[in-house]
Formats: sequence, structure tokens, C-alpha cells
Amino acid sequence: MSTETFSADWLSLREPFDAAARAEAAVRLRLGARLDALRPPAGTPWRVIDLACGTGANQRWLSPHLQGPQEWLMVDHDDSLLRRVPDPASGVAILRQRLDLMASLETLPWHAAHLVTASALLDLVGTAWLQRLVAACASARVPLLLALSVDGRHLWQPRDPLDEEVAALFAGHQRRDKGLGSALGAQAANTLLPALRKAGYSVVQARSDWRVNGLRDAAGPYLLKSLIDGMADAAVEQDAGQAAAVRGWQARRRDLATTTRLRVGHVDVLAWPR
Repeated sequence: MSTETFSADWLSLREPFDAAARAEAAVRLRLGARLDALRPPAGTPWRVIDLACGTGANQRWLSPHLQGPQEWLMVDHDDSLLRRVPDPASGVAILRQRLDLMASLETLPWHAAHLVTASALLDLVGTAWLQRLVAACASARVPLLLALSVDGRHLWQPRDPLDEEVAALFAGHQRRDKGLGSALGAQAANTLLPALRKAGYSVVQARSDWRVNGLRDAAGPYLLKSLIDGMADAAVEQDAGQAAAVRGWQARRRDLATTTRLRVGHVDVLAWPR
């Protein structure tokens, strides 16, 4: 399987922006109250499956919201990232498992879990894989918390005449096969929600947008330049005939990184069996 691979440096760079976006979404989701209602019986630790866990940022963010004893199964295809998952705080146990999520999704211990979670995963998967995920969770009647799925919005200040064209090329590239089928990209959440409802879930969603300010945030210019470079490279791969125009956009955007504000649209989804 050829699966999208992310560097530990990129995951570290985005983690504080992810955390800020998720904190905002948590309020709208009433996450604390809803997790309390899903809590396992007294004396039983939370058992959580974290799909495509990377270096463990999702666990680091979510664990304090669950509170109490926890057992996490951290799943990723990239062993080098799994090795970077740090040992957890007291009261939290972690098991790291290298797994091909395309070939072996159904082998995970769904019926033992109290929660299935993932961050920044859904936009990389295809419709068939998403249906398999919903079917596996529904068979076990297990809730899901799926965070930070892109929804296609890139709101730049100041604007550039090529912003929309580059965004369209980037969106096309996002829909390429990342190893889990032709990727849904910005349509992931819109595809997931009706599938969950059809499978007997109650579903709530909230925006979890990145808000990056190159002037205010110390790491802002670094994240902006990384995003700009990634979008430009993807756009050129998508249409080499637009390379000159895209590289011009890239140069202009990089020059403005310290004074740029960018809002990147994401969606968080919480679902539980009715």
C-alpha cells in the first residue's frame, strides 16, 4: 500500500494550531458534557482506538478531556512516527500498533473500544474505506470523534489574484489516492455524516478552523511558508502547465508570510449510537 506519509517536523509544527482549533470546536460540540454521557462504567478505563495517530498529538489533546484511567491503542502504518509517541501521563496506558489501515482495518478490536478517534485523517480516505470504518464502528456500537477534516476553505488576508486558482488545483490534488482509495478531500465530512446517520448514529459537527497570523503567532510564518510550499508543489503536480504562475504565487505569498493572516477550514465530528 502506498500511504500518505507525514514528517514528524510537520506534525509538530501544526500541533499548537490544531489544539487551538479543536478547543474552539469543543465548546460548540459540548464535548465535555457529551463525553461524560459516554463514559464507561465506574472502575472501567476508557479504551480508545486512535487511527493514523502519527506522533500522538490527538492523544495528547484528548486525554485530559476524557479524564480518569485510560487505555489507548495507537495505530499507524509508519513505525518511525509510532516510535515518537511519548510515554503518557500517570493513569494512561498506551499500546502502539503498526497497521495497514487499508488491508487490515477490520482486525482492530472494535468491540473492546469505548471510543474511536482520529485527527486529520478523513480527507485522505476514499468512500469505500469510509463505509468500512462506519460499518466496523456500527457493528460494535462504538462512538467516534473525528477531528480536523478539511472542508476546502482558504481565506487569505491580504488576497492574491491566484488564490482561488491555486486552491482549486490543490483541491484536485487532495482527491488523489493516498493509499486508502481516491481521497474525498474537502467532501469527507459531507460524506461521513449521512453514512453515520444511516447506520444509527446521532451526529454533531463544528468548525475547527486553523487561524494563522504571521504577525502575531511566533510559529505563524513557519506554518504559512510550509503550507504555501505544500500547496504550490501539489498545484504544479496537478497541472504542470500552470507551473510558472503557481511559482509566482508561491514567491509572493512567502514574501508576505510575516504579515499574512490565513483561515483554513476544518470540521470536527462527534457521533454516538442512538
